[in-house]
Amino acid sequence: MTTQNIKTADQMYFTKEHDLVRKSVRDFVKKEIAPNLDEWEETGETPLHELFKKMGDLGFLGIRYDPKYGGQGLDYWYELVFLEELAHIQGLGLPVAIAVQTHMATPAIYEFGSEYLKETYLVPAIAGDMVTSIAVTEPGAGSDVSALATTAKKDGDHYVINGSKTYITNGTQADYLTLLARTSDDPGYHSFSLFVVPTNLPGFQVSKKLDKLGMRSSDTAELFFDDVRIPKENLIGREGEGFIYQMQQFQHERFSAIPGGYIVAKDIIDLTIDYIKGRVVFGKPLIKRELLQHRLAQWLTEIECLKSLTYHIVQMKMAGLECTREISMGKLKAAKVLQGVAADCIQMFGGMGFMNEALITRFYRDARIISVGGGADEVMCQVIARLEGF
Repeated sequence: MTTQNIKTADQMYFTKEHDLVRKSVRDFVKKEIAPNLDEWEETGETPLHELFKKMGDLGFLGIRYDPKYGGQGLDYWYELVFLEELAHIQGLGLPVAIAVQTHMATPAIYEFGSEYLKETYLVPAIAGDMVTSIAVTEPGAGSDVSALATTAKKDGDHYVINGSKTYITNGTQADYLTLLARTSDDPGYHSFSLFVVPTNLPGFQVSKKLDKLGMRSSDTAELFFDDVRIPKENLIGREGEGFIYQMQQFQHERFSAIPGGYIVAKDIIDLTIDYIKGRVVFGKPLIKRELLQHRLAQWLTEIECLKSLTYHIVQMKMAGLECTREISMGKLKAAKVLQGVAADCIQMFGGMGFMNEALITRFYRDARIISVGGGADEVMCQVIARLEGF
């Protein structure tokens, strides 16, 4: 058998059609993002309206959505290809900003929203004509969504929203928010509802743009709502079911974080190997040190395990199986792998690893978000424990 006849592991999962999509996304990242990323990191913001319009024109913002709404109608393997290629952007800020548009703010509208909401808000989001954001977290409620205090009180044909949201990615640029608010004072999970909230309404305010440790190419904001009136038609699904919808949405969000775990970790290792090949210490390159070789080999093993779990999750999705347990495990593992690789590799850079000019420091800062965003590591452990019946 010649080497030309030996399939790679990826060829077990991906077809030529998948490869064409992969190349399209990769070329877009190389042409439209890579030359500008350092500037966006420096300014702390990416021009999302401009960038998303280009992505929408190429069909990137609706990979799995019905063509009826401007989507591509493709399956979960194409979605994975898209997420893997985005993860090669040299920093997590922009991939997260894009995932907010594709995997956080729009799924609930697609799955539970009325035709009016789909036509008015989903279609322009897929086209890149509107920037969206997901507004759940509050100053006093993060992973514990049931502690939300923002209210939406019914008043005739409107809901009136009061409260605040924080750590909102895309918050300074969003044209509308998918917002979770309390619609009842009753205890339990049926006291919350999801809404589409345009940001051009009276009473809405971006309180401030937040200064973050990492992910600096994405804008993150604190938002304030003072008697913001929205039409009752902007309710997503049924009143009182918003918490349930949000829990389902979390599975899209958490899954979108997993490919970045193994892709970025492998990119960090490749970056590190290139550096320590040329770094001579006590007469020989650092790459020749057995200790460092073994450490990298162990991390490559962890990366491969995470990648295999991710592909297993996609197979489960394709089969229509419930995979909350596996997605929770994947997100937990992605955080551990990425942060571990970043920490070990920045050490191998020595003093250079302490310089902001080095790419490794950006990766090191950005890696921290996976343990927090979309549900903290401890919450993932609690979900797994509950599903295991502990």
